[in-house]
Amino acid sequence: MKSIEENLAALELQLPAAPGAGGNYVPFKIIEKTLILSGVISVSNGRILTGQVGQSCEIEEAREAAKACALNALAVIKEALGGSFDRLDSIHSMSGYVNGISDFPDAPLVINGASDLFIALMGDSGRHTRTAVTVAGLPKGAMVEIQVTAGLK
Repeated sequence: MKSIEENLAALELQLPAAPGAGGNYVPFKIIEKTLILSGVISVSNGRILTGQVGQSCEIEEAREAAKACALNALAVIKEALGGSFDRLDSIHSMSGYVNGISDFPDAPLVINGASDLFIALMGDSGRHTRTAVTVAGLPKGAMVEIQVTAGLK
């Protein structure tokens, strides 16, 4: 199977710089063979992707924001593992939060943007358990936020 880096190149995607903590917390914790990430918001090209799905943006734009979250999460994973994905075994779980209008029913469709990217880059080891919910707001007005737990070799 191709590496994550090879698959990123094939999809013409690049990892951003790993985001730092935006408050009094750490971006990740490693506990034995588990890597737990703090939430990462939708940032692309240094710009926060903002908006409320169903009001100022549509599902496809929000799916791209979720994909941006996945790229940011991968950047944190790579940094946590010393600059390489060699120790990454799988994505165990992901919680996805969509800044949406009241009663927005399609959070799972939005969060598929992140899930689909993990699977495209990692195959079956990118498949994960998941929660996808609509919320009334996210930090800095972000459109999407995800939190990831990964397994290590």
